[in-house]
Amino acid sequence: MLKIENLHAEIDGKKILNGLSLEVNAGEIHAIMGPNGAGKSTLAYVLGGRPGYEVTEGSVTFDGQDLLDLAPHERASAGMFLGFQYPVEIPGVSNVQFLREALNSQRKYRGEEPLSGGEFLKLAKEKAGLLKLDMEMLKRNVNVGFSGGEKKRAEMVQMGILDPQFAVLDETDSGLDIDALRTVGEGINSIMRTPEKSVLLITHYQRLLDYVKPDKVHVLAKGRIVTSGGPELALQLENEGYETVAA
Repeated sequence: MLKIENLHAEIDGKKILNGLSLEVNAGEIHAIMGPNGAGKSTLAYVLGGRPGYEVTEGSVTFDGQDLLDLAPHERASAGMFLGFQYPVEIPGVSNVQFLREALNSQRKYRGEEPLSGGEFLKLAKEKAGLLKLDMEMLKRNVNVGFSGGEKKRAEMVQMGILDPQFAVLDETDSGLDIDALRTVGEGINSIMRTPEKSVLLITHYQRLLDYVKPDKVHVLAKGRIVTSGGPELALQLENEGYETVAA
């Protein structure tokens, strides 16, 4: 589903990714771990198409398409979702309004009919229930006054509503207490763990992987993947740190 070959990227002339290669098949969950400054968030931003991140070499193919040729909204409509480490606040725009516009925009891109207000609210209520998020929260402005855990749960509701084929989740576990972590982990599993979907989880810690079991774990250091393994690699990192494993 996703094939990255020899990816080099920089921002403001500073090289961040240095020949990163990775393949994720349909139905797989991969975890990317690594120290601060390794390039984890840069990888997420490059995949999402964030302005300012320049790819200088390499290729990214998503479901048979050249991902780097697509604008950010086209990547989203093609089935890619980017979950942010720090979800932004959007004053003056309600979650319900934001999510309905986003979903119907993607449906239009794919040649599908838009959902009516009633159809959308039914879908939103179902997905909010999976993440134990009160529907009253979705009537509020996007993330305004939300706690860290509420922002992450609202973002996972967004993922459930948009129903992407591939999700890149950048440190979704940051700022979550134990209960919120379990809820978010269960939400990721219920929404994305199918034979047709895939997830790239970017995280510092093992704790989210206790709930969302990865098929493969990769260590990213100095802009490239230095070692890969199964779920046991995350436990080794937790016990030994990155210096030993990534040496």
